[in-house]
Amino acid sequence: MSSPRFASALSTRHDGTLAIREAVEELSAGLAGRTPDLLILFVTHHHSGEFEALAARLGSLTGARVLIGCSGESLVARQQELEGVPAISLWAVACEDLQLTPLRLGAHPAEGWEADQEGPEHINYSGHPDASLLNASGSSLILLGDPFSFPMSNYLEHLGEQAPDLDVTGGMASGGARPGENALFLAGERLNSGAVGVILRGGIELTQVLSQAYRPVGEPWVITDCEGPLIRKLGGKAAAKVMVGTFEALPNGERELLESAPMLGIAWNPAQRDFSPSDFLAHVIRGVAPQEEAILIYGEPRRGQTIQFMIRDPKTAGSDLLEQIQLRAGPRPIEPHEAGALLFTCNARGSRMFVEPHHDIKRLHQHLGPDLPVAGFFAQGEIGRIGRKYQLHGFTASMAVFRACAQP
Repeated sequence: MSSPRFASALSTRHDGTLAIREAVEELSAGLAGRTPDLLILFVTHHHSGEFEALAARLGSLTGARVLIGCSGESLVARQQELEGVPAISLWAVACEDLQLTPLRLGAHPAEGWEADQEGPEHINYSGHPDASLLNASGSSLILLGDPFSFPMSNYLEHLGEQAPDLDVTGGMASGGARPGENALFLAGERLNSGAVGVILRGGIELTQVLSQAYRPVGEPWVITDCEGPLIRKLGGKAAAKVMVGTFEALPNGERELLESAPMLGIAWNPAQRDFSPSDFLAHVIRGVAPQEEAILIYGEPRRGQTIQFMIRDPKTAGSDLLEQIQLRAGPRPIEPHEAGALLFTCNARGSRMFVEPHHDIKRLHQHLGPDLPVAGFFAQGEIGRIGRKYQLHGFTASMAVFRACAQP
């Protein structure tokens, strides 16, 4: 069997027909004429008029065995982050040993569900794969979802209970202002709700890199009283008073960052005592319950967990991203086509966060080489592992690096 070969392609033409043709020609050249076994498509809403027929046309032109994809407000390709311009970005791998199981997922309220109930136990999922597929040795999963219709956070919790060792990567489609406007692609079909994905096994393996954009400030505290998303006590003190005290002790610049986008980091390892930014899972602070002097967050904290207030910091985001890539992405391939990467970066990063253009993809290429085949998009939520659990994040850069499976 031949070795896997990766390729990516980009077109920024305004005309959809010409863009598709240009991208397919570049992809074919990158694959040295081999037929793609897996083809992934990312497309901006400038080409929304092509959405219904786009996947079918690409499937016909490339002969891809499995095709998935989604729309994005901005895309990633080559060495660029393409914001606010028409673009079609393709990524593919040709690998005869690669076993692929495409998925089309839907989410529906469980029987007897009531509006005030939350959590994965109140949702049924159509199209969910058999546990034997998810737990097969070497399996990984690429997931793309619609933020208006698919509860990805709950699904990842459900998935983690069934297959805790499964490697998962992906993100939520972006750019649509209302339900039905985002596009998901599976085989030759355009979908406007749910999620699509593909299980990969054999031939190639996935290594994931996740970098958050937050820096802890103040001191760590232990949750001593909480209920649901409400944190009442930190170290025996009223949580709201602890937050105010932390805020008042910060220098002006950090105080403004905490005030504009307050975040609470919860340590994923309860036994840890010394922390770095990557040791916390960031949760948005929804507000304060004045009567109880409590903090309300998005999430379900538990007594005994360590927390620290966090600020969104571009400088930390840049240094942490490069550190995580160097630590986890593996060595630069000898030939660029011997590896490939998918980049799911938050739609609040890019020029909205960094002065430097093409910030995230530059750091990936800096480590793995300027010609590495890369594609991706600016997502409305990025999938990544913190500790042993996969979560849907915000403001993160989530990267999946694929290579040939290591020889036993």
